Amino acid sequence: MKKLLTSLLLVSQVAIAEEPTQVIMVIADGMGPEYTTAYRYFKDDKSTPEVERTIFDKYLLGSASTYPAPVSGYVTDSAAAATALSTGVKSYNGAIAVDVNKKPIETVLERAKAIGLKTGAVVTSQINHATPASFIAHNEYRRNYNEIADSYADDRINNQYKFDILLGGGWQYFLRDDRNIIDEMKADGFQYIDQYDDLSSLDTKNPAIGLFADTGLPFAIDDTNKYRLSLMTEQALRILKNDKGYFLLVEASQVDWAGHSNDIASAMSEMDDLAKTMEYLESYVQQHPNTTVLLTADHSTGGMTLGLNGKYEWNPEILKTLRHTPVFFAKHFVQNELTEKAANKLLSFELTNKELTKLQQAKSDGQTKLNDYLALSKEKQKKNRKPSVAYTIEKAMKAIIDVRTNTGWTTSGHIAIDVPVIALGKNRQIFAGSQDNTDLAKKLFKQLLTN
Repeated sequence: MKKLLTSLLLVSQVAIAEEPTQVIMVIADGMGPEYTTAYRYFKDDKSTPEVERTIFDKYLLGSASTYPAPVSGYVTDSAAAATALSTGVKSYNGAIAVDVNKKPIETVLERAKAIGLKTGAVVTSQINHATPASFIAHNEYRRNYNEIADSYADDRINNQYKFDILLGGGWQYFLRDDRNIIDEMKADGFQYIDQYDDLSSLDTKNPAIGLFADTGLPFAIDDTNKYRLSLMTEQALRILKNDKGYFLLVEASQVDWAGHSNDIASAMSEMDDLAKTMEYLESYVQQHPNTTVLLTADHSTGGMTLGLNGKYEWNPEILKTLRHTPVFFAKHFVQNELTEKAANKLLSFELTNKELTKLQQAKSDGQTKLNDYLALSKEKQKKNRKPSVAYTIEKAMKAIIDVRTNTGWTTSGHIAIDVPVIALGKNRQIFAGSQDNTDLAKKLFKQLLTN
């Protein structure tokens, strides 16, 4: 029996050693530690005395600092942070995989492709947004979206596209009047889809690109599949599976967008989509033990506070039953009468009379401001921003949810705090402890070379 167990162990070790290099980097854009904490309370089972740990708690290893190059101070933007995470080099805010002198720097995705691995990216933003672009492209400014999209088709490694699978949003940039990049990629052998339902039909022999929205995808809770990041990740891994290995970037892009909007409802739905993705990756690693999965954030967004104005409580209960985001709610009631019955049905909780009055007043105020704007001359209109009725309703709805949950926000921008580092799979312990975000990239480069 002892000999048999020894033999089985040796066979298992050989099998693991012979598996290809498989590295999955997950970036939750904007996810500081307050988001993983909020998600723990959001998911808590109130029928039990303990607060249950989440997938994020289970594999937490340490933290990473996020500051950019000195020229940009201490508070990073997504481009500089993604550049640090993709190249191991600090750069200025706005930089897409270039250094402070605007010179291109090799990224971990490019290194993977150069040594023969398959590569890809799955995001909930547009696929040429700051984070994915910082792994695939080189540009001096993050908002040069058309230039970045062009480079996806034009810049090659060993005469090959840098990626084998791209999934996310971006019709606006890849299906343009001046250039149809999708047609060019299809001519080069790429499969193209524009519906989630078509993901499973992609064959594994050819590269693929899937674009599912004009720019970024809808917030998870408003989308046709609220676990779209998990779905896209699972299908991307099916395409990437091969004998040599792969590098996959996965970005939960819209945790950040919810933070910028100070929208706790959308934030928790995005975190739920991310959690479902990590749970899938946990099961994937169990079947493919040679896989390294690293999850971190580029920065935190919004300065979210759980507990406000000296009130020692945070109440996420209504967030669990919401069917749509405040954005969806607001757009709906721009076109429809904002009645108590209609609002309660869309929200799945009952508004108080005071709350309903606030929403109705917000709609009225927004419409008055819009009418005043439209009454201006064309010249005066050019000098003023056009008011949005939807925005005034959305802002009032978020304020109601914040009061109900006792959630606070300190900014609509980024903050400079350290972010969590979470890892599972092969060599996960190398990511333990307090480190800089550039250290994570350096460790990933080493993983690609030593596996």
